[in-house]
Amino acid sequence: MARAATLRRKIAFTALAWTIAMVIFFPILYTIITSLKTETEAIQGFNLIPSFTLENYVTVQTQRDYFKPFMNSVVISVGSTILALFVAVPAAWAMAFSPTKRTKDILMWMLSTKMMPAVAVLVPIYLIFRDFGLLDTRIGLTIMLMLINLPIVVWMLYTYFREIPGEILEAARMDGASLVNEIVYVLTPMAIPGIASTMLLNVILAWNEAFWTIRLTTTNAAPLTAFIASFSSPQGLFWAKLSAASTLAIAPIVILGWFSQKQLVRGLTFGAVK
Repeated sequence: MARAATLRRKIAFTALAWTIAMVIFFPILYTIITSLKTETEAIQGFNLIPSFTLENYVTVQTQRDYFKPFMNSVVISVGSTILALFVAVPAAWAMAFSPTKRTKDILMWMLSTKMMPAVAVLVPIYLIFRDFGLLDTRIGLTIMLMLINLPIVVWMLYTYFREIPGEILEAARMDGASLVNEIVYVLTPMAIPGIASTMLLNVILAWNEAFWTIRLTTTNAAPLTAFIASFSSPQGLFWAKLSAASTLAIAPIVILGWFSQKQLVRGLTFGAVK
């Protein structure tokens, strides 16, 4: 009886998990379906049966330069992630292994900056970027995305570093390891799952950022988020072409997430079970 109840429970949880997954994935699926329709079919309403035309993808590739915003997205997301790690790893090490009475206050302050509406600082940020010549540049967007995602990176690395026994670092110090060697050769290899998951999450957040990328770029450094927004015109929204552009934009990050899901889950649950 207990075995039958356990089996029914597993089936129920599996069905629930698949239902939730399909609900989450359905917007992406419908975007792909819409991208395979003609514009006439796309504006007629809800329909899950496309005409399987590739006209929209051809139009997106020929009328708009997809490769340039794609490379901008790659450079900006990867660059901001690497830059954030250079800042966050030493910061998280200091907070995890050399805490002060203000450490928790600093962590909460960093987290509170994510709660502030981005539009509240749009004008000063725009003026700073204008005065320093950073508007519509990859360097400017890389710095901006690094700064807005830095609190999350520091928090995640701080959580992972807290699970590493401090005695190991003390042993390294007794063997004559310097602070840099301690971080690079002892701490970092032990926290690879956490660092890898943090990198993946930061790349996804930077790749999907739309507010700042649209407002701080025009053409030269415009990433895929700005590329998608360009299909909105005074004449209206071209739903089929917009869906094709969206599909091309999300495809790389979906593929990356699919192949790295085990590493991501391992990193996100790092230290959850002792």
